[in-house]
Amino acid sequence: MSTPEIKLPAPESGRIDILFVAGEHSGDQHAALLADDLLKAHPDWKLAAMGGPSLKHAGVQLLYDLTRQSVVGLVEVLRHYGTFKRIFNALLCWVSEYRPKVVVLVDYPGFNLRFAEALRKAGISRKGGGDVALYQYVSPQIWAWKAKRRFKMARILDEIGVIFPFEVDCYQDTDLPVFFVGHPFVRDGYVNPLTYDPAGPILLLPGSRRQAVSRIFPAMLEAVNVYLDGGGKRSFVCLYPEEEIQVLLNPCLSSHPASLQERVSLRPVGEGASASGVLTSSGTMSLNCALAGLPGAIVYRAHPLTAWIGGKLISVEWLGIANLVLDETLYPEYLQKDAVPAVLAEVLRRIEENPRAAERFAEGALRLRERLTTERSVTVAQRLEDLAGKRL
Repeated sequence: MSTPEIKLPAPESGRIDILFVAGEHSGDQHAALLADDLLKAHPDWKLAAMGGPSLKHAGVQLLYDLTRQSVVGLVEVLRHYGTFKRIFNALLCWVSEYRPKVVVLVDYPGFNLRFAEALRKAGISRKGGGDVALYQYVSPQIWAWKAKRRFKMARILDEIGVIFPFEVDCYQDTDLPVFFVGHPFVRDGYVNPLTYDPAGPILLLPGSRRQAVSRIFPAMLEAVNVYLDGGGKRSFVCLYPEEEIQVLLNPCLSSHPASLQERVSLRPVGEGASASGVLTSSGTMSLNCALAGLPGAIVYRAHPLTAWIGGKLISVEWLGIANLVLDETLYPEYLQKDAVPAVLAEVLRRIEENPRAAERFAEGALRLRERLTTERSVTVAQRLEDLAGKRL
């Protein structure tokens, strides 16, 4: 029996100015902040999205919750190929019919760059002779792997806004307009959900991607178990982005002794937390941790095949965002087989026993904020206004 095709709803207003495509929770959150800026400046603009709950909450018409399909790694993507193909085709038909002024492709390069190429080949985008502008917000990690993608991006995109200052130089040998637009976590009005409290619990942040969470959270709980067996006194809070991730966390936590379950609570990210330290995956929340000055370490486990392929292709020294921006090891990284319970439990003991260590992380937070801030004259909203205006 064949799977039915996906049908996307028409624009609620009959027209559309900006379409966001954000397939991950972090991109959904970044795009929601941008949508808020646009709607304040242009309340008559019509925005739609292939995104998630943050964009919907910002007042954007959600065509499809793409964040529910968030996966990472070759193995995981292949398992979901049929679903992605149906989503891709439905979106291509939608853009062909309704012609937004600008399509904002938020990170998610495996999907978004292929989609940009399809729009060019179909004659819909400006680079293909059409009238739809393509703006990439958040650069693919070409500084880590697949650096040659920059030449393809120059052929298919109209402009890119990068959120890390060192990324501008990555495109110097292309004619693609590239602007450092600052990181959304240091913009005015952004409230970090995390704060440092030397007497607080220790955070567990396994991430937002289901496959990664199913491997990282067990490693974290094993470390907590060793820490508690050794007399550790702290309690723990695990933050999750949505109920779908909570469903993965509950059975994993329930498989451990009651003594451990009593010390670990689950809480939505939206509620925030004050904490004395953290074990975090390498994703977006790790940057929130660094900007809050939380001591701790990065923990990551992927499918063994995915990890092996990544090891062959990725050329950077760190996975953690703060480490990359600062070009130093602010957060020790324990990846794959190095993420062993005894080693991670020692990280937890250091958090409990040496609160003065937070001074180094507080200093790192100040340097991070400085490096991630740009001039107020260069914002994504202004760049989109310019791109949209070119069609008027």
